[in-house]
Amino acid sequence: MTTQTNQITNPKGIGLTSLTAMAVTTSIGAGVFALTSDLAKAASPGPALIAWGIVGLGILMLALSLNNLVLKRPDLEGIFAYAEAGFGQYAGFISGWGYWLSSWMGNVAFATVMMSAVGYFIPIFKAGNNVPSIMVASVIAWSLTAIVNRGVESAAILNAVITVCKLIPLFTFIVFAIILFKGHLFTADFWNNMTGNFNGGATVGSQIKNCMMVMMWVFVGIEGATMMSSRAKKKSDAGKATILGLACLLTIYVLASLLPYGYMSRSELTTINQPAMVYIFKDMVGTWGGALISLGLVISTLGSWLSWTMLPAETVSLMAKRNLLPAIFGRKNKHGAPTFSLIVSGLLIQGFLCTLIFTDRAYNFAYSLCTAAIVVCYLFVAAYQIKYSFQHIHVKGNWVQLLIGILAFAFESIGIYMAGLQYLLLCSIAYIPGFFLFMHARKDAAGSKWFNKLESLLTVAVISSAILGIVLFSMGKISI
Repeated sequence: MTTQTNQITNPKGIGLTSLTAMAVTTSIGAGVFALTSDLAKAASPGPALIAWGIVGLGILMLALSLNNLVLKRPDLEGIFAYAEAGFGQYAGFISGWGYWLSSWMGNVAFATVMMSAVGYFIPIFKAGNNVPSIMVASVIAWSLTAIVNRGVESAAILNAVITVCKLIPLFTFIVFAIILFKGHLFTADFWNNMTGNFNGGATVGSQIKNCMMVMMWVFVGIEGATMMSSRAKKKSDAGKATILGLACLLTIYVLASLLPYGYMSRSELTTINQPAMVYIFKDMVGTWGGALISLGLVISTLGSWLSWTMLPAETVSLMAKRNLLPAIFGRKNKHGAPTFSLIVSGLLIQGFLCTLIFTDRAYNFAYSLCTAAIVVCYLFVAAYQIKYSFQHIHVKGNWVQLLIGILAFAFESIGIYMAGLQYLLLCSIAYIPGFFLFMHARKDAAGSKWFNKLESLLTVAVISSAILGIVLFSMGKISI
């Protein structure tokens, strides 16, 4: 099967450049613009550097796993397909449904952050969740849905253009940060344990742990190219794009987050307004700097929003193709876009946006589910990488692939712990309606909608977790 990966599967499909842009854009959202302040609260430069090394290695293992599986199993489409191939239809549904939840709920965060960035220029939007903000965000959300509905390949080209536009402010910031970098300031508190309100008495180890909690989530979306592999000109391009995207992301994140330690003291960085990069650059070069970064933040968020409009619809469309969801989710229009899936995702996003008018709890809930659900998907990828490599251990190079899978699995397991196990309980609630759709799809495909014994036990466990999550939340034991 590996020989098939170099063949052109779709002459009119998405090329390597657009796929790489997809991997970068789906990861670079608002997080990088707030990263410096969040990182400064967690650690000094030394522990932060070690944490970047650990997180970079862990994400690299995931990226290499995705690359290997794309090459070895070019017949599989979508990140959930690895769970299904390795562990059955039920696992495929759990992974796919979780990825879909993570995708569209993440758009709620993009909406509020983007409107806050617009508020830098137009103060009425500064809150991000007032009535004017929700109205404009809703127009943008449905406009992006309409763009994707005109054809995913065309949207991917637009996404590549947006990627270039939003990287310009980031590179400008990095260049000025290098020019104004003061080595003595960077090394002054290199390993220092801050006292007071930051990390009083924190050891280097605990600083590293706190950094990892901040860093891991800025890589969510690295699988964007893999998710679109079914629409790529070459299957092999999806794996290449993932590795290239990771290299770009890691370089940008490390430079953008650590260089400010050489411009401001750590205590100043921890107290600066958010998004931190806006106000750091404003301090460096003046008012125009804050405006440039704010514009970059708007474009960056818009690009991520576009990417994450494509991904949830593509996910459920592929799931329907694999009989994990009813066939209607997979129906496509004349442009090849899954209209029904786009509308369903759009309506759910709209519902969450409307609740933000009254409270910000929906945003926090969406973010919690997003992080917890997507790490479960990554865990399945690593697990299948282990299983596939072990089954083909006699093939040259698969010992190395087995080790890569083990390291990726260990890293993502730690990620679930760091995300907070309580959020897995809350995530379980959103699976309940999915079970009914899964049973309906199974009945249509196989004539039987019932789970087998193991699947029934797992379903009971998920529902029990959901009930426990509701009870603990109502008692105030879980906060969002």
